[in-house]
Amino acid sequence: MRFPIEEVRAAYPALSDGYAYLDGAAGTQTPAPVIEAIARAYREGIGNVGGAFPASRRSDAIVAGARRAVADLVGGDPRGVIFGPNMTTLTYRLSRALVGPGDEVVLSRLDHDANVRPWVQTGATIRWAEVDTVTGELPVEQYGELIGPRTKLVAVTAASNVLGTRPDVAAITDLAHRAGALTYVDGVHATAHGPVDVRELGADFYATSAYKWSGPHIGAVVADPELLETVRPDKLASSPDDIPERFETGTAAIADLAGVTAAVDHLAGLAEGNGTRRERLLASMAAAEAHELALFDVLIEGLQTMPDVTLYGKPARRTATAYFTVAGRTPREVAEHLAGLGVNVWNGHNYAWELTGALGIREAGSAVRAGLVHYNDASDVQRLLEGVRSIPRGRP
Repeated sequence: MRFPIEEVRAAYPALSDGYAYLDGAAGTQTPAPVIEAIARAYREGIGNVGGAFPASRRSDAIVAGARRAVADLVGGDPRGVIFGPNMTTLTYRLSRALVGPGDEVVLSRLDHDANVRPWVQTGATIRWAEVDTVTGELPVEQYGELIGPRTKLVAVTAASNVLGTRPDVAAITDLAHRAGALTYVDGVHATAHGPVDVRELGADFYATSAYKWSGPHIGAVVADPELLETVRPDKLASSPDDIPERFETGTAAIADLAGVTAAVDHLAGLAEGNGTRRERLLASMAAAEAHELALFDVLIEGLQTMPDVTLYGKPARRTATAYFTVAGRTPREVAEHLAGLGVNVWNGHNYAWELTGALGIREAGSAVRAGLVHYNDASDVQRLLEGVRSIPRGRP
């Protein structure tokens, strides 16, 4: 199937500025339908939810529509979609409701710190799954020793936000469930890069962020409604006790939720297809993943030809995300040089705090991250490679 990259890129106004946006792992650009959906919500008038007047009913419909959209994107149930300002805030909130001192939690060094520090700071006993620092893999075998009868929860990423590693989440969650433990899967990086099915992953809680897949800055956690009924977070006495609302503090960013639905609809139309929105999403995201990985092959092969470039990780399954350093130059210097050539990349630890520590590069400024998403094309990759080759070697 041909991926319609020209049509896809035309939907993103920001791409007209001439830059190669290879910073998608930190957040994607926003397509016109999403921008228009948010603007339309404000133009038509919205109010807080639950009111007797039309503007409030429009808000009710926007929130309900966004829950259905996120459920379609990841294969969940709309009644179990919790919204918040971002994944980090939601994870802090849920961590306090799920575990505490005396509980045992299994974490991984592969994860973004948002799926690490909230659990560490509950006071629970932490057991660590280690990363193979050569391959970037997260070996499943170690979980057989880490997970035991005292394990309350296992938190693991569906894809590393710097190495791109896609661990065998289903095998890890299976071990957790056999021991009676819950699973919390960070899907923030993974969701943008291919089809997702929370049931196949075995995720009791699946976290994602819309701004990583062409939407606004909204976070979501998806869980089984029956499971959510058993969880009692701290909340205002006057706020709703229904699920999922009992997990949502304060007034929702209602107009942005209109953008969430528009973003999911946009993703469902990336490639030709028929059927339900869920079916179209599965087909579109598979086509987008194939497009990204084909470009990534070129990017990786190009970087590997440069003897002074060090690439971190070579996992068997990964997203199109490269993490590298250039000898004699700090990651910031590399990023600044590329920015001067119209190429956007990130530098630093990118919140992969435990991982960059394990790799031994955290204190040295970590590395450069170039991440491909569905709107990147071959010219973006070539500009990056040419830019890295043009970096002055050696110090004056």
